[in-house]
Amino acid sequence: MSDAAQPTAAEVRAAAEAVKTALDRHLAAVERRSGEDDPAVYEAFNELAAAAEVYDELLYDRYDEVTPFEIPGEDSLPPYTGPEEPNAISVLIRRDYAVAEPQRLLAQAQRIEAADVEAGTGIGAGATGTVHGALGTLFGEFEADEIASRHKEFGLEEGDSTLWVTASDEPADPGEWLEAPFEHVDPQQVVCRFDVSTVFDDDLDDEDDEDDEDEDDIEDLVTTGLAEDDDDIEPLDTTDR
Repeated sequence: MSDAAQPTAAEVRAAAEAVKTALDRHLAAVERRSGEDDPAVYEAFNELAAAAEVYDELLYDRYDEVTPFEIPGEDSLPPYTGPEEPNAISVLIRRDYAVAEPQRLLAQAQRIEAADVEAGTGIGAGATGTVHGALGTLFGEFEADEIASRHKEFGLEEGDSTLWVTASDEPADPGEWLEAPFEHVDPQQVVCRFDVSTVFDDDLDDEDDEDDEDEDDIEDLVTTGLAEDDDDIEPLDTTDR
């Protein structure tokens, strides 16, 4: 970024003050919440996330520094601005797979094809002679959810997946979006999303390693005589803050 485009120190300071204000509002909403799904808490959370993101960007642009703020699952979505009482929703799902065992995939597809031919519902052998043909047979035979639960049987390896629920005022007209089903998704109308990725597993593994190290420290205290027995040691608080 050029010097002319850099934010001023005053802009960075104002963004920092906005984060402080959003923190106070979030805490107040949490203290007043009426239940786990209190919309006021959700709104305050989004405002805090947005303020923190703005501050982080300005801080980096001005001083080449970053913050420790991280909002899992929300950092790529703007605050919700969709209808308060939606009359329709859309569920968008993406699941990635690697074709880990092509021969297993081909064999499963050929079994499906053979069963269809035997039942008189197939068009004859040959459609499953290629991987793309086998995939077409597989996804034509089974629902996507069943393939997700049985992917190893079909020679597939799970990759990342995500599910977005978006809200709208009115249902789409029949056939309206079939040509481009994911083209006009408004991130500000996303009610919730659920992501699955091995990167989250790596984060959990790191936390488990830290917990194991803490347990090792307790064992060292006991065996070296610094504590008379396990009752003398207060349990470690490993809850994420």
